[in-house]
Amino acid sequence: MAYDSFQQFNDARAAGQQRLESCDHLGIKRFCSLDSAAYRDASDAGGLPADVKELLGLVASTVLRCDDCITYHIEKAAKAGYTTKQIEDALNVAMIVGGSITIPHIRRALVLLDTLGDD
Repeated sequence: MAYDSFQQFNDARAAGQQRLESCDHLGIKRFCSLDSAAYRDASDAGGLPADVKELLGLVASTVLRCDDCITYHIEKAAKAGYTTKQIEDALNVAMIVGGSITIPHIRRALVLLDTLGDD
């Protein structure tokens, strides 16, 4: 589902996340824990900083064509300080890797990105 605003997306995501976290299923809990850990800042241990991981998540999500994931990572990347031009550059990498099938997803991503108005 495409969203008209980050607020609409965040409201829907929060409701879904609450339901997901209420699941009493070991596999779901383990996967969610792995997902959270993957995006933590690891620069103190020689790994990647969290902001870079957001761009990586954006590129991977675009290649996989997950609109909810794209929306999530665009907002996180913008909050991490990336400019519109930097996010567009990451989306370019995604388009090169993912091909023309990613174009509809990138269109939606750019329209949402414009609502942030950072530069």
